[in-house]
Amino acid sequence: MSRPDLPPLTTLLPFEATVRHASMTRAARELHVTHGAVSRQVQNLEKALGTSLFERGTRSLRPTPQARRLAAAVREALDLVEEAAREVSGRGGTGPLALSCEPTLLMRWLIPRLPDLAGRHPGLTVHLSAGGGPVAFARDTVDAAVRRDDFPVPEGVCRVPLFEERIGPVCHPELAAQLEAGAPVTLLHAGTRPGAWDDWQRLTGRTTRASGQQTFEHFYLALQAAVAGVGVAIGPYALVHDDLVRGQLTAPYGFVADGTDYGLLSPRPPERDPRTAALLGWLRGQAAELTPPTGPSVS
Repeated sequence: MSRPDLPPLTTLLPFEATVRHASMTRAARELHVTHGAVSRQVQNLEKALGTSLFERGTRSLRPTPQARRLAAAVREALDLVEEAAREVSGRGGTGPLALSCEPTLLMRWLIPRLPDLAGRHPGLTVHLSAGGGPVAFARDTVDAAVRRDDFPVPEGVCRVPLFEERIGPVCHPELAAQLEAGAPVTLLHAGTRPGAWDDWQRLTGRTTRASGQQTFEHFYLALQAAVAGVGVAIGPYALVHDDLVRGQLTAPYGFVADGTDYGLLSPRPPERDPRTAALLGWLRGQAAELTPPTGPSVS
């Protein structure tokens, strides 16, 4: 059957990647071809359609509104073809789910809850890896990722919010009275989130007197130091929830929302993959339990 209005199919992958990245160089890197090959295919598509699809500057490449509309349609069509291919090959919604999660959240919140996931979804196998920042689903062998929204979500990536980030000072119970009395305490910092104390002070208007400062390379090290009584750290509620329940930490001032949240990222809508849909439902159930106190916590 003739399709006179259908553009050359070989042009669509390079075009969609170029729109998504707003860069032919990054599109070429993703597709493992040269910049020139991508450029030629985009030009062939523009010639076939009889219109320019990008506003080209000296060092910029901006898709036109028409290009964004076409790229969205191409992306949706590719998702449908990919889904059908998985079903035909027998790979649709089967096999282990590769999940990437931010390291501290993975260690202190997700892993301790895996027995519950196994009990509720015995047929779902999850392969975990630690990672942060944007996920290149087309390049990385990852099916889904849990990330804090501290970076722009790329076009074509689905993001479902899970829970908001709430932060507050946390310490060993023996240090709580000292902190509340305004006595100087050692402030614990993490190299991966160096502005945490400044953020909390800005949000609450409170100040804390420091007898010393200690910085750790990773967030989970700073929190473990707080558990050990080394000093006071800023603890996101999800990351310290279990320590508060066990009485290993206390939060004298409660927690305050910092304007960010965690979400599940996936290369296609979760409902299109039964594994991702099952994981999302379970994550939402776990996230519903994360309602922190706004005042002092009781350990």
